[in-house]
Amino acid sequence: MKILVTGGLGFIGSHTVVELQNEGFDVIAIDNLSNSSIDVLDGIERITGKKPLFENIDLRDKSAVQNFFSKHQDISGVIHFAASKAVGESVENPLLYYENNINSLVYLLQELQKKPEAHFIFSSSCTVYGQAEKMPITENAPIQTAMSPYGNTKQIGEEIITDVAKVTNINSILLRYFNPIGAHPSAEIGELPLGVPQNLVPFITQTAFGLREKLSVFGSDYPTSDGTAIRDYIHVVDLAKAHVIALQRLLKKQNSEKVETFNLGTGTGSSVLEVITAFEKMSNQKLNYQIVGRREGDVIEAYANTDKANTVLGWKAQSTLDEALVSAWKWENKIRNK
Repeated sequence: MKILVTGGLGFIGSHTVVELQNEGFDVIAIDNLSNSSIDVLDGIERITGKKPLFENIDLRDKSAVQNFFSKHQDISGVIHFAASKAVGESVENPLLYYENNINSLVYLLQELQKKPEAHFIFSSSCTVYGQAEKMPITENAPIQTAMSPYGNTKQIGEEIITDVAKVTNINSILLRYFNPIGAHPSAEIGELPLGVPQNLVPFITQTAFGLREKLSVFGSDYPTSDGTAIRDYIHVVDLAKAHVIALQRLLKKQNSEKVETFNLGTGTGSSVLEVITAFEKMSNQKLNYQIVGRREGDVIEAYANTDKANTVLGWKAQSTLDEALVSAWKWENKIRNK
């Protein structure tokens, strides 16, 4: 059974390709390599013994998307990761985010609606909840006005999928992730941001390794236990496995609605300073960090209520924060010591 993974060489995409191949799926990955490396294919092969098919396609190119689907008519499911994903960058360059994240989605759905049936897993985000009023956040929490163009593209994406599913043969699961971190335990693949990292953990590991002079902690005046922002950090391998389970749910026609939504997190919130402290303890490294002002678009706290994913989807995060940080540090050391 052939599965298309868009953004398949990216951070979450590559780990999901591994888990799909481990479950016996034939995978074809699309990536435009704008924030990833072709070398990831070799890492996937070293883990699974099999290199996925790969096409370098920019999904903003409508004719390229059309040509791809006319060439590959036997695709049974799509897991859609390809998108720009940095909150701060989206505030500075909103049109890039609207073009990347909306156009690509529309072109994919236009091809899938031609099929007698289609199964579509969408990479969404807890950013759709904005600053939720109640913690932990359930799937029924109201969708709030997005605090960044990135968050808005995920809201709009969910709405587009919901509208399209009503009038087509597309069934979809929207997976709202919290904060993915870590790397495959083999250290063959991991998070490889090009340029300055936009996420906390790669910034921590690069600072610890000496690539960055210091780590900026955005805001220490939040109404939290230590004044820093709280997030739900989930190991990327746990997250990847959830995508396979969600896809199997659609393929087996176990979904109760045309479009279902699940929160994917651990259910535990950790502050930025708690993550830094946990990393220092695990690595025996002192981190040089400085407190700076809040970053526009950031919420105070967000962590998941995972009851629905646990009971309905049958998935639960297994790894601890410490285990995820160990894997991230192992990966950082591996890529820098090549």
